[in-house]
Amino acid sequence: MNRQAFFALLVALSMVGTVLLSFPLYAQNTPSRPPISELRGVWLTNIDSNVLFERNRLQSSLQSLKNLNFNTVYPTVWNWGWTLYPSKVAQKVVGRSLDPAPGLQRRDILKEIVTVGHQKGLTVIPWFEFGFMAPADSQLAKNRPQWLTSRRDGSKIWKEGTHNRVWLNPFHPEVQQFIQDLIVEIVKNYNIDGIQFDDHFGLPAELGYDAYTVALYKKEHLGQAPSTNSQDPEWVRWRASKITDYMKRVFQAIKATKKNCLVSVSPNPQRFSYESFLADWQTWERAGLVEELIIQIYRDDLSVFIKELEYPEVKAARSHIPVSIGIMAGLKGKSIPMQQIQTQVQKVRERNFAGVSFFFYETLWNMTGETPQQRQSGFKKMFPTPVAYPNLLAGWKP
Repeated sequence: MNRQAFFALLVALSMVGTVLLSFPLYAQNTPSRPPISELRGVWLTNIDSNVLFERNRLQSSLQSLKNLNFNTVYPTVWNWGWTLYPSKVAQKVVGRSLDPAPGLQRRDILKEIVTVGHQKGLTVIPWFEFGFMAPADSQLAKNRPQWLTSRRDGSKIWKEGTHNRVWLNPFHPEVQQFIQDLIVEIVKNYNIDGIQFDDHFGLPAELGYDAYTVALYKKEHLGQAPSTNSQDPEWVRWRASKITDYMKRVFQAIKATKKNCLVSVSPNPQRFSYESFLADWQTWERAGLVEELIIQIYRDDLSVFIKELEYPEVKAARSHIPVSIGIMAGLKGKSIPMQQIQTQVQKVRERNFAGVSFFFYETLWNMTGETPQQRQSGFKKMFPTPVAYPNLLAGWKP
């Protein structure tokens, strides 16, 4: 090689090196680089938890979440047949405007959470927890027995653990109007960032054989009765489609009331949600009715947990909207080790999901087998610095 050719080669190599060095070293830096935005949420409920029942305790809890760099709370606003905020809609139908629990009287906990939460930079998205479900002995069920749906044998009781539940008929126009009125009331009266539904916004698949729904099905099927098999594909599809139609109606009502109110859904994985609760969130999402999706993957087995992250409908949704994963932090009778929580968060981050939300507040560091200091230290390691909430309406990109 002559000197001129050698010099040209050196120049070329130098230019290549300069170009390569001008690119950020993503391969080395990705694992340690803090995310620009990430959902770091937690559900606040009044079941097995006292966080909502005392004003100072609630404020202290929100401060603790802020200190540990959480950025979103999902407080329950509808369960056990009561609203947890003063409701004129509930007053008319249920006979009470507010859950009768002593710690909630002369208070508006939703207003408190919105005010204090926003002061601390937290996103506040109320959780419409019970959806169409109600306790069997609730005042709502007693006042409106004609609103309840049933199995083929006429039975109405649905067991949730040890609790007897009934379900409002999601196909009945009066039920639909009542639920929509509750939702619009929340959206209109509170400065919330969004509102969240889960698969209680569907119906257990064995239900739907009440007289009203059967008559509606016959009307649309030339007099043919629905299948006696509650898992019959056509019968499942018809009911799920009706619930999807209602979801569209609710979405439009929310947006007509407050355009920038996000619609969040936190269901189980699609197959279970659709086949067991007739809640076809995959179709909702593809129709543009979901602006935040948090899939509840409450699995102890890591291989099963990872498998749930890889399903095609999950990947499809991630290309469209912020998709996060609901992780179990524990239950009253079940402590989840911090190591398991950290590992699951890591697997979610490795796949570039929008973030995580934990069920539920008390098991973050109060109701656990580890000390509060150990648990809070674990969350601080996962969330060392504050980050923004991944908001679809604020320029989020997949």
